[in-house]
Amino acid sequence: MAEFSQKQRKQHGSEGLGSVVDFLLANARLVLGVGGAAVLGIATLAVKRLIDRATSPRDEDDTKGDSWKELSLLRATSHQKPQPPPAALSQPVAPGSPSPAAPVEPTPTHPQTTPKLSSVAPLCLTFQEKLLAFERNHVISPEAHVTLVKQLAGDIALELQAYLRSKFPELPFGALVPGGPLYDGLQAGTAEHVRLLAPLELEPGLWSLVPGMDTVAREPRCWAVRRTQLEFHPRGCSPWDRFLVGGYLSSRVLLELLRKALSASVNWPAIGSLLGCLIWPNVASEELLLNVQHECLEFTLAVLMVVPGASTDDRLLLAWPLEGLASNLWLQDLYPVETAHLRALDDQDAGTRRRLLLLLCGVCRGHPALVRLGRSHLTQVVLHLGEEEVAWTEEALGERFLQALEFLVGSLEQASLPCHFNPSVNLLGSFREEEIDDIGYALYSGLQVPESLF
Repeated sequence: MAEFSQKQRKQHGSEGLGSVVDFLLANARLVLGVGGAAVLGIATLAVKRLIDRATSPRDEDDTKGDSWKELSLLRATSHQKPQPPPAALSQPVAPGSPSPAAPVEPTPTHPQTTPKLSSVAPLCLTFQEKLLAFERNHVISPEAHVTLVKQLAGDIALELQAYLRSKFPELPFGALVPGGPLYDGLQAGTAEHVRLLAPLELEPGLWSLVPGMDTVAREPRCWAVRRTQLEFHPRGCSPWDRFLVGGYLSSRVLLELLRKALSASVNWPAIGSLLGCLIWPNVASEELLLNVQHECLEFTLAVLMVVPGASTDDRLLLAWPLEGLASNLWLQDLYPVETAHLRALDDQDAGTRRRLLLLLCGVCRGHPALVRLGRSHLTQVVLHLGEEEVAWTEEALGERFLQALEFLVGSLEQASLPCHFNPSVNLLGSFREEEIDDIGYALYSGLQVPESLF
């Protein structure tokens, strides 16, 4: 009985709050117009959403769906053309027509000079122009900064390679190669990490790859590196055998070895003074990150141990900090394949798919809710849209940007964003329901006023 009365009170409260929202929107439409009413409606729904979250039990999940539906209705309302005001208010009185109460004076014979405007009225930029301005001011990195980052990353790679060969002469590491979005023209500002790949040179014939779905971890994103030919080449013949766990090359053990070396053994102050910058390891991160500070800029260098040539299309396997049963597996890196596919699509029609990806990264990077969407999520959005038969010219960049936001909203509503090259992987699978709700609400608000995302 108490539960029934509680539901009755909640229903009456929701109806009362709904009537207040309707009253506010109805009167705001008369005073502020349709566009102003839509903005006021978003603010009112945000307050209603907070009240619903505070008063509703955790098991009632209909609030999110109702809020998204109401927001979609508001978006449709805001696109309607506002009705013009009455002619008597909108048409100004001509300066040459005399007032009926004032006497008519004779017209002077000498000509009067027309007064000039002291200031020019501000121009109203279109959404496309604002998008391109955001790209120039916040997305494109200065060429001098790009050159300096590449130089410092290359010098640090040489120093670290010399250290690994002296510290672990028995381990055949390949040449350390810096790369990533900065080297592919896909760096949105200076916030993204520069990748420093440290390849492991495994003996041919002694190692084989096992898909993650065929292991106990059942992880479609990963692979296992299994030691083979033990009857002819027993354990100990390969220098990498010391990192075996259950007959598989463990990425976790290798990460622990290199993390200890980077944080305790490398003389970073000496290397930094030699290169004219400050270098220190990020000990708080589970990844192998090096912070680099120069007098002109700062950036982060991510050291990634990789197993190259993992498959026929040269996908890389990364030593990545994974949890649970997958902690010893190797994460499949699709970045090289994704980048090559986007470049091929753009080369076919001189398109702007990579520019769209840069814009999405720049927008999400500076938004408190959308920052949860990483480059991998946004790349999949562009890949799904990139193969559609639509215009990919610069003039259509704004339209493609809004289309990408709508695609993201649809994916969030279904809590599903399949990987383009591995559909069994859902890139939204690790998001909590609250995170999906926050991201979806921010995107709906952004579709209302796209300029607010810049």
